[in-house]
Amino acid sequence: MQLAGPGFNDKVYPPHKIAALAFALSEIGIDPADVLAGTGITPERLQSPDTRVSYRQTQQAFLNALRLTPDASRCAFRAGERMRVTAYGMYGYALLSSRSHQESLQFALKYHRVMGPVADMTYDEDGNDAIFVYTPLLCDSPDDDLYRLTMEFQFASHVTINQDLYGSSFRLSGVRVRYAAPEHARDYERVFGCPVRFSQERNELRFDRRWMTEPMRYANPITNAMALEMCERGLAEVRKAGTIAAEVYRVLFEQPGRFPNIDAIAGELKTNARALRRRLAAEQMSYRDILAEVRMRLAIEYLRNTDMTNDEIATRLGYSEAANFRHAFIRWTQHNPSYYRKP
Repeated sequence: MQLAGPGFNDKVYPPHKIAALAFALSEIGIDPADVLAGTGITPERLQSPDTRVSYRQTQQAFLNALRLTPDASRCAFRAGERMRVTAYGMYGYALLSSRSHQESLQFALKYHRVMGPVADMTYDEDGNDAIFVYTPLLCDSPDDDLYRLTMEFQFASHVTINQDLYGSSFRLSGVRVRYAAPEHARDYERVFGCPVRFSQERNELRFDRRWMTEPMRYANPITNAMALEMCERGLAEVRKAGTIAAEVYRVLFEQPGRFPNIDAIAGELKTNARALRRRLAAEQMSYRDILAEVRMRLAIEYLRNTDMTNDEIATRLGYSEAANFRHAFIRWTQHNPSYYRKP
């Protein structure tokens, strides 16, 4: 299922990822204009520092890649390998100039949304392993080719950045992905140089935590302060961008388990219900649709990451009976809740 939600159409992100994908496909003879079909972006605009793109446009470019070539996965790997740390502008320089890898990690976790990532990122540890965990933002079904393509690009991009930060000798200790092994599964071990496990609970890149103790070769407090200031501005731009629908999403997600009616939401947004309905309608949205999507996303999150029963989830989402929740969930996703249960 393709995602839609707050900020999905907001043009606030640099076009680096689309540009890398278009270039990788051009190397096998595909016209960049075909990669950009339906995005409203021209090849020339990809080269402009002023160009900003949305998740919707990024998603379309990735879907075009899948349509244009059966070799899209290899192109995604090659595109990710082009994402050197300098491709990220001031974000990349902030990573490079940090005083320590721990500081660089904390910066990445806070500011990675500035760059319009194709997957959200969190950090975890397991014994001697440092673990980056990813949740795709362009598609949420592991059975979808777009989900796999997104993760292939994300994995290759992150390995490339780590090699820039830690040196060319940097190696992963393991890769785990939620989807089943594709036909080109052998390419994974060639690209990542480590064991790869498919059909896992999470999407993970793992490496030895001892890499985190290595000195930062390009630490520079002045450069770092300048880069941080610019990234803070970029983060503020991303946060304030959006529509009235995005504001409604924000309010609902900030209060999970509490689903006020539209009058209460309007009050929190300093407007009235009639005006809120009119503004949502202008964006081809409704409060009912937004509420359903918030409930769906929360339900999937609870099913995947908690041991809550269907009855408990139903109550948390404001349903009086588990049967009503189940019927609604099937209507949203075309799957039973058990489909999303962690193994």
